[in-house]
Amino acid sequence: MYEAAKLLYSSVSNFARLASTLVHLGEYQAAVDSSRKANSTRTWKEVCSACVDGQEFRLAQLCGLHIVIHADELEELIRYYQDRGYFEDLISLLEAALGLERAHMGMFTELAILYSKFKPQKMPEHLELFWSRVNIPKVLRAAEQAHLWAELVFLYDKYEEYDNAVLTMINHPTDAWREGQFKDVIAKVANVELYYKALQFYLDYKPLLINDLLLVLAPRLDHTRTVGFFSKDAMQHAAESRDAELAEKLLQWFLEEGKRECFAASLFTCYDLLPPDVVLELAWRHNLVDLAMPYFIQVMREYLSKVDRLDASESLRKREEHVVEPAPLLFDFDGHD
Repeated sequence: MYEAAKLLYSSVSNFARLASTLVHLGEYQAAVDSSRKANSTRTWKEVCSACVDGQEFRLAQLCGLHIVIHADELEELIRYYQDRGYFEDLISLLEAALGLERAHMGMFTELAILYSKFKPQKMPEHLELFWSRVNIPKVLRAAEQAHLWAELVFLYDKYEEYDNAVLTMINHPTDAWREGQFKDVIAKVANVELYYKALQFYLDYKPLLINDLLLVLAPRLDHTRTVGFFSKDAMQHAAESRDAELAEKLLQWFLEEGKRECFAASLFTCYDLLPPDVVLELAWRHNLVDLAMPYFIQVMREYLSKVDRLDASESLRKREEHVVEPAPLLFDFDGHD
């Protein structure tokens, strides 16, 4: 008997009960007006849910604005919309709520999470404006699950997790790497191993910018290790190039720079590109014969193996030449012996 109840509750100004009665009658606008007079969170929730079920989303939003300002009510309201698949309307509600005087961190955080799932194109601007008002760990998880790598780096940077920011840019350079941002963040990392990982990343991904990165990292690098890092890379490049002249020039450069260990290492990295006579001359001139001895032992072993194979081949050939062929049988067809 909703019509009768409507008259009774109106006469006694019981607006909370009146609002409940009006939604049963489908009078959603009047129910919202009564909720405003009742000014009760419970009434707002009841009318909001009824408006959502009746797909009266404009009115549902008016109710929702009075609910989302209560942090402990936010999760239930979000779940109500999401369970029914009304993501667009939920996003509109939270967007409208951001300007409220009582807007709180939960609203900014949940909107960021919704953007990551349903409107990723809105995520960057939202974070740029409100990163200080979101729960960064929660939004970080959402961004990672949505593979929003650039936004993930942005949040790691703001959260001062610089190591993770650098690793994300290295692992997802197409989406996440920005030159200025990378150089700014790499200077703040705690794990020094990331310096060398960054150098390798630039060699592979942006070799022409390696000098810019070195200018940033120079005060922080172990110079001996860095030289070794680049020497190893140079040796590998020379070996892969199959260019004997390049390998020989690299060997000479190591000697000119006094890098004895690099000289020894390159003898094996570029082993099949270096003429032994050149190596012997360089080793003798720089008093490095002892350092080069393992190389010469290997060369001698290969030469002796080749000589042994040649001797065996020559012996076999001579044996084949000295095999006496049997004389052919001759028959006298005239009857004479």
